[in-house]
Amino acid sequence: MRTERKTIFIVDDDLTNLTVGNEILSPYYNVFTLFSGQLLLKLLKRHIPDMILLDVNMPEMNGYEVIQHIKEKNETRDIPIIFLTAQNDTESELEGLSLGAVDYIIKPFSPPLLLKRIELHLLVESQKQELIEFNNNLLEKVFDKTNTVLELQDVILKTMVELIDRRDNTTGGHIERTQMYMKIVLDEIVKQGLYKKESSTWNVNLVVRSTQLHDVGKIAIQDSILQKPGKLTEEEFAKIKAHTTYGEEIISEIQKNTTEQKFLEYARIFAGTHHEKWDGSGYPRGLKGEQIPVLGRAMAIVDVYDALVSERPYKKCLTHEEAVAVISEDRCSHFDPVIADLFLRISDDFKKPL
Repeated sequence: MRTERKTIFIVDDDLTNLTVGNEILSPYYNVFTLFSGQLLLKLLKRHIPDMILLDVNMPEMNGYEVIQHIKEKNETRDIPIIFLTAQNDTESELEGLSLGAVDYIIKPFSPPLLLKRIELHLLVESQKQELIEFNNNLLEKVFDKTNTVLELQDVILKTMVELIDRRDNTTGGHIERTQMYMKIVLDEIVKQGLYKKESSTWNVNLVVRSTQLHDVGKIAIQDSILQKPGKLTEEEFAKIKAHTTYGEEIISEIQKNTTEQKFLEYARIFAGTHHEKWDGSGYPRGLKGEQIPVLGRAMAIVDVYDALVSERPYKKCLTHEEAVAVISEDRCSHFDPVIADLFLRISDDFKKPL
């Protein structure tokens, strides 16, 4: 099988060295001979070789200066460079290697040795490129596999929570809408630099995905209560309120059997705190103000807004403007005033369809 010939630049101010080097290498490689480092740097703007043989002692710009220029540029820094020198001393060799040369060859050339050293370094470079390509392909495959797993998780989560929604007789699309609204709110919190201590630790996309489980505790509530068209009794409402602690318990059980803790921790916060109120009158624990996690305070607004604009068997839906007015009125009582004010500024974004 034919392989593409490699290209080698030889740079030396001595015509004899250039001629000898060309004669040795040209049967095997495409060879370009250059008289100075300046000419090399100009040529590198148009052509990138597979290797450079670079003389150390040249007038105007020596080999050490030339290699520094080459290593400064992303386009050329990875070209393997072998120094050519008549000096056979350790100090000069160490200096060249420290600047990025891969080898030193002493002049006058030994043809077999020159060919073998070049062959070796080209092989190393070829194997290095193959390893990089292999790693890139492997990373791409891992990325694709991870995305497939995440998509499967989302489908399972969505199916499970939509089943809960249907038991609750809510209108379809609650999960998608609350996810969309949470993304809008969280992005704005991060953008405005609010609650930096908490928001700086968020993976917003992961947080948004975890909102799907905020009502998972309803799976433990009787259909007769979830689907009741009229007003609930105090006893029935107490059972409905328990969906928050049921949700926490369900998610905690899942946490015991998986390493995916961050996603579930976000979900547990949403499940347990999205009905808490800023003034302490919410449930299940009556948390007040900043006792409520920021994510729970954000979810409270999102969940209430969606409930207000959605028609239920026991109520008519409000318009967007009416729902915004309700949230405005309940800032400092039901809702964190900072997040409520943020919502009021961006509320028009909530009218966009999914």
